[in-house]
Order: sequence, then structure tokens, then C-alpha cells
Amino acid sequence: MSDYKLDPNKNIDVSEILKDLENYRPRRRGWTWREPAPGLKMGPFVYQDCSKPLKDSVPLPPAHYFDDIDPQPMPVITTEIASGRFEDDIRRMRMGAHHGADHIMVIRTAGQSHFDGLIEGTPQGMGGVPITRKQVRAQRKALDMIEDEVGRPINYHSYVSGVAGPDIAVMFAEEGVNGVHQDPQYNVIYRNINMARSFVDACESKRLIAWAGMAQIDGAHNANATAREAWKVMPELMVQHGINAIFSAKVGIDKKNICLSTVPPTATPAPCVHMDLPYAVALRDLFHEYRMRAQMNTKYIESSTREATVTHVLNMLISKLTSADIQSTITPDEGRNVPWHIYNIEACDTAKQALVGMDGLMDMVELKKDGYLRDKARELKERAILFMEEMVEQGGYFAAVEAGMFVDSGIYPERNGDGIARKLAGGIGAGTIVKREADYMAPVTAHYGYNNIAQYGATNPSDLIGGCTLECPEKIVYIDELDEEDNCNVRMAEVKEFAQPGAKMIRPEMEWLADGTVMLTMFFPAEKHIAEAAALECAKRMNLTDCEVISKEIMHGAEGTRIELKGKVPFAIEIDKLVIPEEPDVMSDDEIRADIERRPMRVVCGTVGEDEHSVGLREIIDIKHGGIEKYGIEVHYLGTSVPPEKLVNAAIELNADAMLASTIISHDDIHYKNIAKINHIATEMGVRDKLIFVAGGTQVASAQARANGADEGFGRGSRGHHVATFLVKRRRELESEGKI
Repeated sequence: MSDYKLDPNKNIDVSEILKDLENYRPRRRGWTWREPAPGLKMGPFVYQDCSKPLKDSVPLPPAHYFDDIDPQPMPVITTEIASGRFEDDIRRMRMGAHHGADHIMVIRTAGQSHFDGLIEGTPQGMGGVPITRKQVRAQRKALDMIEDEVGRPINYHSYVSGVAGPDIAVMFAEEGVNGVHQDPQYNVIYRNINMARSFVDACESKRLIAWAGMAQIDGAHNANATAREAWKVMPELMVQHGINAIFSAKVGIDKKNICLSTVPPTATPAPCVHMDLPYAVALRDLFHEYRMRAQMNTKYIESSTREATVTHVLNMLISKLTSADIQSTITPDEGRNVPWHIYNIEACDTAKQALVGMDGLMDMVELKKDGYLRDKARELKERAILFMEEMVEQGGYFAAVEAGMFVDSGIYPERNGDGIARKLAGGIGAGTIVKREADYMAPVTAHYGYNNIAQYGATNPSDLIGGCTLECPEKIVYIDELDEEDNCNVRMAEVKEFAQPGAKMIRPEMEWLADGTVMLTMFFPAEKHIAEAAALECAKRMNLTDCEVISKEIMHGAEGTRIELKGKVPFAIEIDKLVIPEEPDVMSDDEIRADIERRPMRVVCGTVGEDEHSVGLREIIDIKHGGIEKYGIEVHYLGTSVPPEKLVNAAIELNADAMLASTIISHDDIHYKNIAKINHIATEMGVRDKLIFVAGGTQVASAQARANGADEGFGRGSRGHHVATFLVKRRRELESEGKI
């Protein structure tokens, strides 16, 4: 095996992952749940229902105020990957894991559910990744390494459905896949696969899932997306959940690994919590023995990432109130494209932020035991039970599907006659079920149904062949690539100069390595058609290619439209020719204090202009925030809305060494105008060459601050030790120049 190890400071080298794949064996099988850490102390906080922290991770942006802590919520967090190129998704998986995802769900390529058998190699997919042995093995191998980085097991997941379900289940059991989607009803209703074939295949697939300890997620939630009005299928959804859950349990899957894919059926402007919470409570009442996988509602998502994110958060409130076990993170760009890297990570961060933010919620609130919530939950359960009873009276599931009982637009018992109907004798794979002969025997370990091993005097049928591939992986036939043109080697060769580590070139990307895709946000004071055309013209004049509007939001029918647009840059950038800013050289505390003791320093500071913000400046100067006062620097704080003239005059009157001007508001570039004004006043009064002038604020860029007359500018993320270091160094320069 390759001795390649991930370097935390370097990009993952996919070419190294692909080496020696024929000899790779998964380190474990089965699903792993998070370890609870009640009463977890991190930084200044105590968490009530979080899980064991990660060894290495990327905290949420505000965490730098709290010692970069990164608490992990209790539910498993899912990120869904679907770029079409598995090699690029490996990099995305690493990013996702460091942002808290421990359930990597690989969406399969469009149409694969209709492939009657396994495919090999690594062709490019559409709307997902072609699920093949090489792809699965490479990604599981990469995740083994990523697990070591973050210090937590990562569950790898894909789909066991379609007409090749048993074939895929075998391959997944062999390759250490940890979780799967498997639901014969999904095949029947949404993929038009023959009913008998689907359920027979499901028996075999579920037996393999049970053997490998995989978590199984059902597909009932698809009714939400298919129904005309999603909230009207709630009773039916519970029936679908019930059928698959008990079916799976009877085949042998441990109930703790049977997960209901729950989706709140509504979205705003509906009163979504009022409608969705009773449904979630009803589910928990009926299926308390099973796990809940909460997925975001996608039926009503348009192209706005803001709208999608708010829907996600509202859905997670339901998850928190009803203790979801897995929290899926549908990406905020779900309504417009195959997920981009940045949105996979945004979705993970949204889930982490929301769930940690609601930590301990159930210690403070309690769902009412009577009233609307319980009455509505009871009503939904009653409707579901009546639905089940009618289905039995119809002659069972097959007869009910033939009668079009499922995904009807009426809320049961109302019927509108527009349900999805399938024929028992129809669909893909019809007529392919063959009855086993009396002497049928399959020499495999995990197998469902009648298997006449007694005729050979064996207890484990695989012993007859010295073990099957589940026990003897060396018997697996590994096929690398089949298509000479459509495979990962060709794709990777095309972007070799951009591949890390050792890349010489770089280009922006959203979906694939070096795809050149960028996104622009624009606002036009015009109606949507004019705004869209104008945005495309802007992009054309910016020399972007393949431009396309991906989102437009009307701010007002006549007054304005917000446009998001994607395009590609027609160039690459040579890394060696980039001018990379040096990291600030920060002095030690002792060195700064020694210099201040040598020559005391006095500074005058304030928030200038008509700006009333004070928080940022206080953090720079106050001793309690680790500001410059802790080094012995004498600070005279003038407050907020300080006129530029007052700042300069105060510096003169107090014989100050430096002026610190804080300016937050950037409207009309007023922050830079005020910096220039201070410089001009100090120059006119003949003191500029003796005064150190530092400007700061969240929107201040160093180069622009200097261009407008400041000695230095400090932007977002600056701290007291950065400013103190600069003041000491700049004063030394003025001393050496004989100016002070």
C-alpha cells in the first residue's frame, strides 16, 4: 500500500489516493453515531447536548472571538456531493469533514437507477457521480485519511436502489460503505421499476445492509417533492415510512440503523412551524423505535440562497424540537445548479451554527401535551392508520399502487384521482422474477430467503467455496478503467498544471478543479428583463465567457432587481508571479513593553466623522480585550463622531505620538475620505511628519489607507498586538530618520 499521508498545510493529492487501489481494503464496516459529550466545556461556555469535539476543524467565523472553539452538535451532519467528477468531490469531502460533516452522501448520476448491473471505471456523471467500484474505493480510502485528520469516523453513503440494487448492495458491503438509501417504494413510485422485482431485490439488498451494519435511509420524502401540495401527503408519508421500516426490520436490519427520511412538508410564506411540527411529533410517536434523518424541504426552493438558508434554519428548529438523529444539509444553491463547493460548506456551517445555537433548548421549553399540537398530531396518525387499513382492504400495497392511492393531491381520505399508478405486470424489469428450484443454493454468506445448503451438509454456504468476497476480498475482481476517453485519468491530465501540490497555475473554481467559474452579484434600478439583459452585457464586457443568470430577485417591480450571474474567466494565473502579502511580523509582548518603557508612548484615538461605532476600536485599545493599553501605552479616547479636526488638535494638545482613527461606515467611500482629510489637516498644521497616523475598521484595506495618507491601515481581524507592533516599529523609523 501507498505510504501517502495528508499534510494539513497542503491540498490533497488525488493522484496519490488512486495509487494501489486494487489492494485497498476498508478499515471498518458499519455506521457510526456521534459520541455524546454532556456538560462539554469549551472556551467560556458549557454545552448541554453537543458531541465529542474534533481533533482538527474549521470553526465558524465568529469563533475567533472565543478562542477558536468549534463545538459539534449531537446529530450526524450530512453533506451531499454531486459534481459528476468523483476526483473533485474528494477535495470537497475533506472540506466538508473539517466543517463538521460526518455523513458524506454521494449522489449518483442521473439514470443509474435504470442500469441493470454494475458499471466500472470512472466516467463523468450528470447530476451526480457514476457509482462504481473504483470511485467508491478511492473515496472511502480518502475518507480513511480524512478521519485521521479530524479525529472522528466519517460515514460514507450512496444509493442501493434501481434494478441493480442487489449488485450495488454487494459491492457496498465489500467496499465498506456505511450508509445507503434503500426503499422499494421509491423504485416503484418514482422510477417505474416493476413492483415485484423491486421488492424481491429489496429483500436481498436489505439482507446485505444488515450483514454490513449499514444505516438505511428510506425514500418516502420524495412524495413531498412530487405532490402538488406537499403538506397534503403527510398521512401517506407515514404509511410509506411504516412499510419500509417494518419490512427492513423483518429482513434483519437493526432498528437503530433504520432511518426515516423526514422532510417538513411546507415552507414560508406558509405558517410552516405550525404545520410541520405536529407532523414531526406524529412521526416520533409512531416510529419511536427508529432513527430520524431530517432533510430540508426543497419543493418550494427558488434560486435565492438567502431563502433556501432561512428554510434550512426553520427546518432545523423542527429537528431540534423533535431530536433528529441525522441532519441533512441540502445546499442553498439546490434550486439552480449541481452543488458548488462553497455551498456544501455553507450548508454544513448553517447546520452547525443553528444546532449549536439552539443547544440546551429542550432544557428550557417543552412541547405542550394538549391543545392544537397534540390534536393535530393525533389527526395525522388517524389519517395514516385509515390509509393503511384501506390499502389492506384494497388487497395490499401492490393493489393500492395500481389503484393510484399514492401521491394523490388530496389529504387522505380526500381523493382527487391524480395519484401515481403502476401496473403489477408493468414497469422496468417486469417478468424477470424466477422462482427458485428446490435444490437452489447460493454459496454466499449474506443472502435472503430459501437457500438449500442442507444438501451439501454445510452451515455457512460460503464455506463450500472457501469463503465469498465478503469474507475473502482478495477474490474481488477489480477493474480500473474501461473507457479510454471518459475516465478520471484523462480528466486529471487536462488540468494537471492546476493540480495540487506543486501547481504552477491557478484558476477560480466552483464545481471542478480549475473550471474558471466565478459568480457576480449586481443590482440594477430596473425591472427584471432589463436587469437580466444588462447583467449579461456587463459580464460580456468583463470578458467572461459562458455567462448565465442563475438568480434574479425583484426588489420592486419598477425600482430594482438583484441579479446573480455565473461565467468563466478565459485565463489562468501563474502562481509564481503573484505578489503575496507577507504575514504581519508581530513582536513579542515583552519586546513591545520594553520599547514603551524605554520611551513612553501616548496616542489619541476615536471613531471619526459622523460614525458612532465604538466596539472595534475599544477592542484595539482596551486592556480587557488585550488592547494596546496592556503594553503601557497611554491612550486618550475621544469617543465617537469625532471630527477629523478634533482628532488632530487633540494630538497636538496632548503632544501625542500617534493618532488612531476608527472608521466603519464605507458608504460613498466616506472612510477613505475621512482618512485623507485627517492627513490633510495634520499636514497643513505642520505636524504630520512627527505623528504616526493609523486608520482601522472592518472595511479598511491597508493599501487604500496608505494611498489616502495613513501610515498603515488595519482591517477585519486586526488585534491590539498588530497595532502595537506597528506603532513601535514606526516610531523606531522616525527616530532613525531624526524626525522625533
